Amino acid sequence: MTMKRRTFLGAAAGTVATLSAPMVLGAAKPRVVVIGGGAGGATAARYIAKGSKGAIDVTLVEPSRTYYTCFFSNLYLGGFRELSSIAHSYGTLASQYGVNVVHDWAVGIDRDAKTVTLAGGAALPYDRLVLSPGIDFVDGAVEGWDVTAQNKMPHAYKAGSQSELLKAQIEAMPEGGTFAMVAPPNPYRCPPGPYERVSMVAHVLKERNPTAKIIVADPKPKFSKMALFQEGWGNHYDGMIDWIGPDFGGNSVSVDPDAMMLSIDGEDTKVDVCNVIPAMKAGRICEMAGITDGNWAPVDGRTMQSRMDENIHVLGDACAQGDMPKSGFSANSQAKVAAMAIRSALTDSKMFPAKFSNTCWSLIGTNDGVKVGATYEATEEKIAKVDGFISKTGEDAELRQATFEESVGWYAGITSDMFG
Repeated sequence: MTMKRRTFLGAAAGTVATLSAPMVLGAAKPRVVVIGGGAGGATAARYIAKGSKGAIDVTLVEPSRTYYTCFFSNLYLGGFRELSSIAHSYGTLASQYGVNVVHDWAVGIDRDAKTVTLAGGAALPYDRLVLSPGIDFVDGAVEGWDVTAQNKMPHAYKAGSQSELLKAQIEAMPEGGTFAMVAPPNPYRCPPGPYERVSMVAHVLKERNPTAKIIVADPKPKFSKMALFQEGWGNHYDGMIDWIGPDFGGNSVSVDPDAMMLSIDGEDTKVDVCNVIPAMKAGRICEMAGITDGNWAPVDGRTMQSRMDENIHVLGDACAQGDMPKSGFSANSQAKVAAMAIRSALTDSKMFPAKFSNTCWSLIGTNDGVKVGATYEATEEKIAKVDGFISKTGEDAELRQATFEESVGWYAGITSDMFG
C-alpha cells in the first residue's frame, strides 16, 4: 500500500477501533458509506436505501445534527425566512429509510482497505463510498484573511452560525455605514449566490439604514445573471451598490480584519462589515482520499465515479464534472444518478442513461424573483449542457412574483427529497 497516495489517518497513531465487529467480519449486505449530509449526500443515502429496499447497508457520516441549507440562507439574511426554516434533521432518514446516521468527522480514507476513519476512532468498511463534503477555502486566496478571521469578517458560505453572525453585523451597522463583499473567483458554490446576498443586504439596509453603502470587490468581469441583478439593483437600491470589477481593481484586494479595512488596488477603505468569500476547493476529505486534481475531484458524469477510484463517487460542489454549476439542485440531481449506479453495481438492478437538470433561483427584492437553469446529459468526457433558460430583463411584476413562489415550492420539494 502506498501511504502518500492512498491513506490518510487523521487520528493519533495506534490501533484504530472499528464501529462494530460484524461490519468488519463481513455482513451479508454490501456496504455504502456516504460522507456529507447536504443536498448530495442526504439524497444519495435516501435513494440508495429506499431503492435497494434494505438490500444495501447505508451509513451517512455527517458531523452536524442540524443541517442548514446554504440555498435560501440569503433569504434569512434579507429577513424573508427564519433560520429555523432552513434547518433540517436526519431523523427520518434513520427511522423511515434505515440509514445508519453517524454524527462524526471523517478524518481519513484508506482506499486499499476500503475503510473510512472517523475522528472518534471508528473505522467504517465500504464496498462503495460517496463523497459529498461541499467546499473548503483555498489558503491565502484573499490577502490578510484566513478562517481564523471568520468571526470578524464572516464568509457565511457554510450556513448556520456564520449566517447568524453576518446578519447580526449587518443589523448593527452604524447609520450611513459601509458593507463590503469580497466576491470569489470561478468556479465556486452557487454562481448567483454572492449577488443575491448583495440584494438581500441592500433590502435590509434600505429599510433600516438607507444611507448605508455597499461595495462589491469582484475579480470576475461578469457573473451569473449579471444583467438581471444590475437591473434589479437600479430598480430597488439605486445608488446604494458599487460593484467594482477587475478593470477597476476588483482582482487586487486585501483585507485587515483587526482594523476592519478593505484595500482595493492599493486604496484603503474603512468598512463596518466585510463579507469575505474566498476561492473554493473540494471539501478536504477529497484531498485526503487523493482523488483531486489539486482543487476539485474529477468524475465520470455517467455514474459520478471518481476518475481516480471506481469505488468512490463524488457529488455536488466537490466534483469536477463539466457544465453543471455548483448548486444544491445539481448535487441532488447528481446524487440520484450515483444512487442508481451504486444500486446497479451492488444489487444488479437496472441502470438507465444519466440525465441531469438544474435551476438556480434568486431573490432581488420583495417578490422579485429570477431564475436560470438547464438540462444536461452525460458523455464520456463530461456532463454536457443540452439546453437552458434564463429570466429576461424587463419582466412584469406578476411573472417575477410567480418565479419567487416557484422557488419556495422547489425548496419544500428538494428538502423533502433530501431528508424524507
